[in-house]
Amino acid sequence: MIEPLRLSFEVACGQSHAFDVWTNRIDLWWPADHTATGEDGLLITLEPRVGGRIFQRDPAGVEIDWGEVTEFVPPDLLAYRWHLRRDRADATDVRIRFVPTEPGRTRVDIEHHGWERLGADGPVWRERNQQGWRTLLPHYVEAAAAG
Repeated sequence: MIEPLRLSFEVACGQSHAFDVWTNRIDLWWPADHTATGEDGLLITLEPRVGGRIFQRDPAGVEIDWGEVTEFVPPDLLAYRWHLRRDRADATDVRIRFVPTEPGRTRVDIEHHGWERLGADGPVWRERNQQGWRTLLPHYVEAAAAG
């Protein structure tokens, strides 16, 4: 078994807002360099329901799927299968909990697992995603705090 990635951090906002920024406002904070094509001008969408798609759409309307929502329990939990830059059959699993810690603050706990599905590439993709999370999350933290 390949060890899951586990990340935990706090954001300066309430639980409902933290959940909303991740799910309904993802397009406001997701950077172009974390997309399938790296292009500017993309629309990033997370459809807020079980079975909802996570995808990018370019200005010409071309869509590229990144994943599928597997659990959607506002404002506590979001989980999805994730296959950005991979085949859908190679999807890993992301589970995000939004835990209120005190008024106006929320802890976000992320577990990203399922690297075994990638076979021999699993450890390499785990490391890539670890770096990806490190550079992605500051964008989310800033957007959540901005209100």
